[in-house]
Amino acid sequence: MPPALLTLNAGSSTVKYALFAHDGATELARGTLEETGAAAMARALEVTQQAGVTVVGVGHRVVHGGARFSAPARIDDEVLATLEGLVPLAPLHQPHNVAGIRAARAAFPGVVQVACFDTAFHRTRDFVEETYALPRRFFDEGVRRFGFHGLSYEFIAGRLREVAPSVANGRVVVAHLGNGASLCALVNGRSVATTMGFSTLDGVPMGTRSGSIDPGVLLYLLDQQGLPLKDLEALLYKEAGLKGLSGLSNDMRTLLASDAPAAREAVEYFVRRCARAVAELACAAGGLDALVFTAGMGERSAVVRARVVAQLRWLGLSLDDAANEANASCISAPTSKSQVLVVPTNEERCIAEAVAAHL
Repeated sequence: MPPALLTLNAGSSTVKYALFAHDGATELARGTLEETGAAAMARALEVTQQAGVTVVGVGHRVVHGGARFSAPARIDDEVLATLEGLVPLAPLHQPHNVAGIRAARAAFPGVVQVACFDTAFHRTRDFVEETYALPRRFFDEGVRRFGFHGLSYEFIAGRLREVAPSVANGRVVVAHLGNGASLCALVNGRSVATTMGFSTLDGVPMGTRSGSIDPGVLLYLLDQQGLPLKDLEALLYKEAGLKGLSGLSNDMRTLLASDAPAAREAVEYFVRRCARAVAELACAAGGLDALVFTAGMGERSAVVRARVVAQLRWLGLSLDDAANEANASCISAPTSKSQVLVVPTNEERCIAEAVAAHL
């Protein structure tokens, strides 16, 4: 059977997988397993057998690489222990990533396993973009703005060289808008600033996550209202964002279809925060040659794109409405000062290429 690479993205209730040829460039299959842990890996093994391939490398999406990892890493016991130590920094994702790695090592013994980090792409930012205005010892101890969704941004940076070479090395803001959302400023294809920080809570509001919030609010909830720490964590990660604001749903499609005032306000809050983030990141990049939308909402919601861009007319941005409705690659009007693009992301391709490099 021909050799192949398997990529895994372990979540709380599913595992997304993809199979690639040995070179990491040719995709053979992809899907979602409605299982986790050992059950999912057993099913993944069945999938590879049905595909008639032999897995020679497994790549894992790992949300948090901390200060140590600035590139994909071959997984051994010591690396795995380090990743487990980062669980408190990404409690929604990291436990499932680690559990997926353990299960995959058992299911594919002796096969090269590689961790690919959502934080690694942002290690090119300077100190001012990484630090908080705290005593410097905290930065040295790892309290810093890590940034996330790096695999998506890495793919987009490479893809722009193919679909929009005139802006690929310029000043680009990428809006990764899904249930989890962030934005990133690229200059010459490298991250110079991003909205997420120490955790995946920071930046723009998300499906169930709060986004940026005054730390004084958290102190008030803990001290004056006596909210238990675990309840505060659940509030910020699972009950806030679009879900909390609307009181209805974390799904943008549901909110856009609703006539409820709270739903409309939740949508407007999201759109306005995204537009403000674009402006802030354009400042960090020193200008704006292109705005790129990607991920679930970014790729498929013409309404969200139109409403974000409408708040950026002062930057000279404007859309071709027909192209936007068609989810075309270039959706900006000919008169737009900067290009506005829709570029589907492919985190699995980045992972597969990293595994191929380690082989």
